[in-house]
Amino acid sequence: MRTVFVMVMAILTLTACSQEPVQQPSPIGTDAPVLVPGSPGAPARTATPGERIGHKAKSAVAADVRFAEAMIPHHRQALEMTSLVNDRTTTPVIHAFARSITAAQTPEIQAMTGWLAELGRPVPGEHAHDQAAGYGMASQEELNALRAARGSAFDRMFLQLMTRHHEGAVKMAGEELAGGKDQRMRMMAKDVYSGQSIEIARMKKALESLP
Repeated sequence: MRTVFVMVMAILTLTACSQEPVQQPSPIGTDAPVLVPGSPGAPARTATPGERIGHKAKSAVAADVRFAEAMIPHHRQALEMTSLVNDRTTTPVIHAFARSITAAQTPEIQAMTGWLAELGRPVPGEHAHDQAAGYGMASQEELNALRAARGSAFDRMFLQLMTRHHEGAVKMAGEELAGGKDQRMRMMAKDVYSGQSIEIARMKKALESLP
């Protein structure tokens, strides 16, 4: 009988221990609420379980799509112009502009390409310049002249074309900020607007200082 009593007590003790609460980290979206910032002027909200924070391409409007589809070929042409610099001039300020433009616009093209893919929209082709028409794009004749130029002639033409090109990008970014809704595209438009506005002022100053 004593043996049975000891066994019963042992079972009860183990059962009680197994019922003690065990502290485990709370998965995000269950016990630990995650606040998602709203659009400018809108309140924050609580994320739903399993939600991918920061991926809101499905809320895009036509202005967001137009911005991405036009800015991709616009950026590509800027990179085409910067790729000419190394073989045509030794002017340090021109090389500095080319490096800055390449560093900023290469990842922006990648980001907009991925964003369009999320929407299931095709990425503009390599020569699809129509979407960016009217935004400071260089004509084929101007690009050919830039390729043929060397030294100070190249420097001057590069700054003139790139300044106009940047002004077109700033205009495009302003339109996105006025009518776009997607947070990622609006954030990119803000970066383009501020960054290229600064470069426009610097390029104009550099143009004035050329011999």
